[in-house]
Amino acid sequence: MEVLKVSMNSKPKSVAGALAAVIRKSGAVELQAVGAGAVNQAVKAIAITRGYVAPNGIDLVSTPAFVEIQIDGEERTAIKFLVEPR
Repeated sequence: MEVLKVSMNSKPKSVAGALAAVIRKSGAVELQAVGAGAVNQAVKAIAITRGYVAPNGIDLVSTPAFVEIQIDGEERTAIKFLVEPR
C-alpha cells in the first residue's frame, strides 16, 4: 500500500489529487500526519478527494489510527488515515 506523508504546509488540493490518483490505481492509500496542522490538512484533502472520485461511483471511507514513525532518528507518534473505497 502506498503511503503519502502530509505536513502542515501541504496544499490540500495537491494532496487530494495525489490521493485520487493512487485510489484509482491501487484502491487504497495510507496518509500519515504528525501534528495538528498536518492532520487538519490531511482531513481537508480526504474531503476534497471524495468530491474528485464520487462522479466515478467511488465512495471513500477513512479509518484513523495511531502509528509510530521515525523522523531524523527520533520516534514520533503520527496519525495515519487508511483511505479506501467502501
